[in-house]
Amino acid sequence: MNINEILAKCDHTLLGQASTWADIKAICDDGMKYATASVCIPASFVKQAKEYVGEKLAICTVIGFPNGYATTAAKCFMTSDAVDNGADEVDMVINIGWAKEGKWEEITAEIAAIKKACKGKLLKVIIETCLLTDEEKIALCKCVSDSGADYIKTSTGFSTAGATFADVELFAKHVAPHVKIKAAGGISSIEDAEKFIELGASRLGTSRIVKIAKALEAGKVAANDGTY
Repeated sequence: MNINEILAKCDHTLLGQASTWADIKAICDDGMKYATASVCIPASFVKQAKEYVGEKLAICTVIGFPNGYATTAAKCFMTSDAVDNGADEVDMVINIGWAKEGKWEEITAEIAAIKKACKGKLLKVIIETCLLTDEEKIALCKCVSDSGADYIKTSTGFSTAGATFADVELFAKHVAPHVKIKAAGGISSIEDAEKFIELGASRLGTSRIVKIAKALEAGKVAANDGTY
């Protein structure tokens, strides 16, 4: 697969706690140069980033991140605020404790409320697969499908593990046809990226594919056609 095709599916991500505007500006520049699907950044930088990139690049942010245990009202406010500031996409974290308690109706209702607060913008739902059983993951596929959300997402990248091929395969079998899949956390090679896409992922949350593209551009990786 051509690396440009992979880049077009990447949410180029920077969510470190010590991120500065200089850091955010740099990944926005990368996102525009390499035509990534979006940049995924902290909510405090959304307004500044959107003013910087205009319509050249989608701005994604995270809500209830990374633990997911804020109240629904707080998550809805943060979502509405982010969208008002220019966010094009929102990645929210579910209440994982509710999943452990089997509160599927409450989870579905919360996601639906946050989707409403998105005011028509894309919503991706992070379920943090590394903390769940397969049965819980399957139940959450139904929650996300019933909620009106646009994507189910594997991971925050801030817990005990990231995306796995098995989880993307599981999602593909159990989400409704309208729900897309985002794999995130630990995607470090073109080979892995290609495999996640083959298994059904429409988006990848990673910063490493852009780094590989830069290495290709600099001639540090031998490739004549942009493949790796």
